[in-house]
Amino acid sequence: MTLISLYNWLYNRYGPQRWWPADTPFEMMVGAILTQQTRWENVEKAIECMKIKGLLSPEKIIKAGEELTECIRITGFYRQKEKRLKALSRFLIEKGDELWKMDTLSLRKALLSVEGVGKETADSILLYAFERPVFVVDAYTLRILQCAGVSVKRYEEVRKLFESSLPTDVELYKEYHALLVAHGKNACSKNMCEDCIVKHLKL
Repeated sequence: MTLISLYNWLYNRYGPQRWWPADTPFEMMVGAILTQQTRWENVEKAIECMKIKGLLSPEKIIKAGEELTECIRITGFYRQKEKRLKALSRFLIEKGDELWKMDTLSLRKALLSVEGVGKETADSILLYAFERPVFVVDAYTLRILQCAGVSVKRYEEVRKLFESSLPTDVELYKEYHALLVAHGKNACSKNMCEDCIVKHLKL
């Protein structure tokens, strides 16, 4: 079975995911920071609070105090995430429109220089906010590949495996990543592993 065949199977099973839910690229970036080590439901509540309080802009976040803290508390590690949101906001203000003109490799390097932005967060921002064809690898992706008999474990190896095996297509990358997450949430547990079809595939 090929990676594109796995995509087709996931799509037929779960349907279109229409991920990442956000009204603006900046809202998506905020979500990428807040979703670290928490459930998406908590992120949604935090972002809604930020919208109500008028905090959803880089300028507002930099100036925000306890009102921001209270909004994002639900996501856990909130002091750390507050620092990261402010660091990202300063970065976006400093770079401005220059970011949109950068080639993907340079933009990825710049994002990785921001405090709290690791590879998965940077690639999520590249794909969903900047519409760049970069495949996002998360824990579910690694687990599903392992179940399918793929031995690669390092982030960059997995990313390059997907990017070299699939058409270079932003929408395909978005949908594939979202489908892997959907399958991971629905089928990746100790009690369900043996019944998962991916266990019987060989990529």
